[in-house]
Amino acid sequence: MYRRFIAPGALAASLVLAIPASAADFQPGASGIGDPYYPTYGNGGYDVSHYDLRLTYQPKTDLLEGTATILASSTQDLSRFDLDFGLTASEVRVNGRKAAFARSGVQELEVTPAAGLPKGTPFTVVVKYAGKPSEVKLWGFTSPQRTPDGAVFANEPESAAWWFPSNDHPRDKATYDVSVAVPDGTQAISNGTLQSQSSKLGWTRFNWRSSKPQATYLATLAVGKFDITTDRTADGLPVINAYSKDLGANEGAAKASVERTTEVAEWLESVYGPYPFDALGGYVPNVPSSFALETQTRPFYSPKQFANGSNVSVVVHELAHQWYGDSVSVDDWKDIWINEGFARYSQWLWSEKEGEGTAQELADYVYAQHPADDAFWTVKPGDPGAENQFDIAVYDRGALAIQALRNAVGDKKFFAILKGWPQQHAYGNAKVSDFVGYAEKVSGKRLGGLFDTWLYQPVRPEAPALRSAGVPERPASWRKIAATNGVHGEH
Repeated sequence: MYRRFIAPGALAASLVLAIPASAADFQPGASGIGDPYYPTYGNGGYDVSHYDLRLTYQPKTDLLEGTATILASSTQDLSRFDLDFGLTASEVRVNGRKAAFARSGVQELEVTPAAGLPKGTPFTVVVKYAGKPSEVKLWGFTSPQRTPDGAVFANEPESAAWWFPSNDHPRDKATYDVSVAVPDGTQAISNGTLQSQSSKLGWTRFNWRSSKPQATYLATLAVGKFDITTDRTADGLPVINAYSKDLGANEGAAKASVERTTEVAEWLESVYGPYPFDALGGYVPNVPSSFALETQTRPFYSPKQFANGSNVSVVVHELAHQWYGDSVSVDDWKDIWINEGFARYSQWLWSEKEGEGTAQELADYVYAQHPADDAFWTVKPGDPGAENQFDIAVYDRGALAIQALRNAVGDKKFFAILKGWPQQHAYGNAKVSDFVGYAEKVSGKRLGGLFDTWLYQPVRPEAPALRSAGVPERPASWRKIAATNGVHGEH
């Protein structure tokens, strides 16, 4: 028999490693993930890998009942952790054992497991809950929108807390299974692919799956009565679009716009590279709001987006986010420019493709609309502040910065940057500084000064990257593009 000899020093080291952390070493996870704009959003101490949501929703009463199963791993020796949640929990279990829980702050659900969770430990949380989401106010407002036949959960930068417990910040992305039972004759629309549906005792259950990492605010749920169209892309991806049956005069324009989703996505692939997800589509519920949102794989559009006729430009904006915002998400909310600046610039590129005004002509026109004393120039797209996160300057001045980059490096390197960036950070998070560094690497040029001028200086640049002389004419595409202004700017 072979006997392994262990030196005394090695034995001592192994014994030290085997000793578990004492109870005193376990600490509560932070009540926020560390975002300077929203200090209480998200949480510290753990990382989520998957959400399994099993829900029942009654449109007549707005009662939502649910069981959320969350798969996570501890990132510290964890004695307690928070979930962001606004509804009422009735039971919480961690690794199958009942856990203590309490509400604190605006949206914190503090969970204390029966035993501490050592750093690096996978664990499971099960939360049983119920409530009427539209009656819950967090931060002074209610996010869900009731409709005549159901409800819609879609908002930015917060939405999840009204319908499921989570680590509510884009920095903690996860995969999702969303199973929703609704009364027969009603549908439940969510992200990703529809895995199955079945009916029993007057209820129909819809099972949706998002198999790629997804930020919490990009998770969506819409319950109502919809006209649904289905198709497949040339690459075989399922396309599901849904329209409330009572859109009225906006129905035709909404369908004429959203039904071009596949065409727009194929064009965007030529600009940004392969589509990053396994499903495609959009939905237009009968809601009173006027904004749209890039909910992952299935953007949300308010009917008012189509009040003046079809508008493919808003579809371009939201689908561009699937690359810039969804696959590559902000690291902190101050990095919003790498979402909105590029989604707006995508509209300019679509205009260029359609022969309705080049990106340069649109840049000239935007620049001319804002004299030096316009407050537009005081907003810094690279760090606009929470109060200006969705200011028009983040979109338009943000797009001006991208046109300045194009002029500085030339089209060949510019489009290589646009296509390479989503692959460089696919399914992850990034800062504005990361993009600047990437653009410098690909172009071989020092670009810090250019980005500082266009993204951070609170003044109108004296040397714009514009080429038109005098007062430029308004491009033909401008009305449709302007109709999407403030596209995300409301609760």
